[in-house]
Amino acid sequence: MLSEKMVKELNNQINEELFSSYLYLSMSSYCNAQGLAGFSNWMRVQAQEELSHATKIFDYLLERNAQVTLGSIEQPKHEWKDLLNVFEETLAHEKHITGRFNLLMSVAIEEKDYATQSFLKWFIDEQVEEESNVDNMLSKLKLIGDNTSAVFYLDQEASTRVYVAPTAE
Repeated sequence: MLSEKMVKELNNQINEELFSSYLYLSMSSYCNAQGLAGFSNWMRVQAQEELSHATKIFDYLLERNAQVTLGSIEQPKHEWKDLLNVFEETLAHEKHITGRFNLLMSVAIEEKDYATQSFLKWFIDEQVEEESNVDNMLSKLKLIGDNTSAVFYLDQEASTRVYVAPTAE
């Protein structure tokens, strides 16, 4: 049985993941408005991943016979200075989410909740990949600067990203 504290924090994380999805959809819209359909796709895939994370936590709570309590989702911003700023904020947001999962793991350890520790390991590993993917794109954007030809090329690369649903474990 999950402790009240663990249930509360997992419910909070569902909200964080839903906000993340909402934020990345907003970023996708911004990129599209800038004529960057590839980056719009990249962010849309990111949004799908975050929604799947929320669903995975939702399902875990149900599997453990815990109450899911969905909260309000804050409205994300919809304007950025430029594409570089979009990815800087994306990396900062992913670091925030990593911190949230670290907090969840700390609570699971404190509560001696070994099942939830096992469940959270997937997310801890996933966050390493999330931060790396964003940092990789951010590094490329910093390297190319204002070179519009290179931005166009990178936009084409971003258009090839596809959503891959997490495998069942």
